[in-house]
Amino acid sequence: MKGNLVSNTGPLIALALIDRLDILQTIFQQIIIPEAVHKEMIEGGASSHGLHSYQKASWIKVQSLSATVDPLLQNILDIGEASVIQLAREAKADYVLIDERKARKIARDIFGLKVIGTARILVEAKRKGILNNVGAALNKMRDSGYRIHDDIVALALKEAGEI
Repeated sequence: MKGNLVSNTGPLIALALIDRLDILQTIFQQIIIPEAVHKEMIEGGASSHGLHSYQKASWIKVQSLSATVDPLLQNILDIGEASVIQLAREAKADYVLIDERKARKIARDIFGLKVIGTARILVEAKRKGILNNVGAALNKMRDSGYRIHDDIVALALKEAGEI
């Protein structure tokens, strides 16, 4: 799954919750986030879930947008998701990492971006021998408050050969 990845806030938080942001660095050549996502991560403060893990990930590149975010995108998505889509288009990213359903659909169906989610990252990590158990990782994320739909969990477990 090599290539460049632009990530939204949610998946970064999810992976930071289990202290496995390193998975992204192993699977992709470059991980880029827009300033809006960086700001969302930092503004969570010291008590924010996964902030310490994120701050250690110096290999995540924060990049400014070349143009202002499309007003239409801003009206239907939050600023982080809209910025991720805009940056992915500007940087000609190979993948976009977004978990939120509406943003995924817009990125894929309207802008033709290759969208993946946190569960897919975990499955790929297991396939590459970076992670032993997808189910345990997903359970830890969920136990920490990260929401992942049961159907997505079931599919990920099936693809990981855990059910």
